[in-house]
Amino acid sequence: MNIAVVKEVRAGERRVALTPDAAGRLIKAGLTVRVESGAGDQAFFSDVSYREAGAEVVPDAAVLLREADIVLTINPPQERDVGHEIDMLRHGAVLIGFLNPFGDPSLVKRMAEKQVTSFSMELIPRISRAQGMDALTSQASLAGYKAVLLAAGSLGKMIPMMTTAAGTMAPAKVLVLGAGVAGLQAIATSRRLGAVVEAFDIRPAVKEEVQSLGAKFLEVELEGEHAAAGGYAREVSDEVKRREQEMLRAHVALSDIVITTAAVPGKRAPVLLTGDMVASMKPGAVIVDLAAEQGGNCELTKAGEDVFHDGVSIIGPVNLPSSIPVHASQMYARNITALVLSLVKDGALHLDFEDEITSATCVTHNGAIRNEQVRKLAGMSGASERKKV
Repeated sequence: MNIAVVKEVRAGERRVALTPDAAGRLIKAGLTVRVESGAGDQAFFSDVSYREAGAEVVPDAAVLLREADIVLTINPPQERDVGHEIDMLRHGAVLIGFLNPFGDPSLVKRMAEKQVTSFSMELIPRISRAQGMDALTSQASLAGYKAVLLAAGSLGKMIPMMTTAAGTMAPAKVLVLGAGVAGLQAIATSRRLGAVVEAFDIRPAVKEEVQSLGAKFLEVELEGEHAAAGGYAREVSDEVKRREQEMLRAHVALSDIVITTAAVPGKRAPVLLTGDMVASMKPGAVIVDLAAEQGGNCELTKAGEDVFHDGVSIIGPVNLPSSIPVHASQMYARNITALVLSLVKDGALHLDFEDEITSATCVTHNGAIRNEQVRKLAGMSGASERKKV
């Protein structure tokens, strides 16, 4: 079975879907791995390193895609100089990557029409058996870490308390909104740098995790369950959002750094910071909005831009894991390799749709969109039959 890895052409993308060591693992499993020349350059993995691992390096992406049984990617299929990557895939090929199925259902529809079997890494179920495949978690952890470094680089203060001959400098105060994977890593990194950290999340279950990292957990009384399937936050009512903002207002005003990470899968990110809350912050304060690509947790955020408003810097980073390409690629490659090895038996593709991981992750197969929510977004009707292939 022929596995292909192409160079990522999305602007600013430095990661590669498969590293040489992960390629070697697939080759030992009896699979053929072919990599586009230069695919790993931005992540510091040379063509030579792939050849040494046993992979074939191919200069022509079109040939690579046309002949592939399985294509591994970071981003959804992109337009290239020679045409769209979907058009280069053969009928019946398998595509695995972050496919953004809820954000771009028209692309999913196009994959179905091409008879491509696609698996979206965003849809890996959060069960113990799939932990090694959970690319959202691995990449979010890196984003939380890098968010703190971005904030530290923009803040006009030191983060740790420091006693000098010129006196004692107080530690910076950091507020983290959203205590998922990215938020918890942001808390841990802030604490390592010596900050005083507070955190808020609508899910009471994360309180102990926040406190175990040395941060203070901020609470607001909310009725009902606010955790959705897989442990993600559930979208809340406007009244709940108002109460959240009311409680957070005083804490935001006292913070030197606010890092926001709140997101609801398939939805616009909730607005947690209003313009007047930003105006209440101290001059020189910094906001890093990790939900910028989903519309932002701060209403002043602009994705991919740094905004300066009333003395406050608002950073809206895009694709932060790509800024740590070595470890981001290594972690993602391990995630995607684990998924591939679960789908391949004795060197051949074996799709068991009674398996929770296969069923949850598969977006298109045999010309149909299997995910009901994506199917509705794409305006297609008729569920595909769930069967073993």
